[in-house]
Amino acid sequence: MPTAAATSLTTLAEGGNHPSLSPYLTGFGALAALLLLLWVVTRFNRD
Repeated sequence: MPTAAATSLTTLAEGGNHPSLSPYLTGFGALAALLLLLWVVTRFNRD
């Protein structure tokens, strides 16, 4: 059991890629979320 935990922790520490997480999808999703937040903030920040 300790070896299985150590193996899984080592894999997580090395950043084991999950096949369903595309870096492009993650990056563009984060960019879209930040742009949406920027738009909302600028709409509510009218003097």
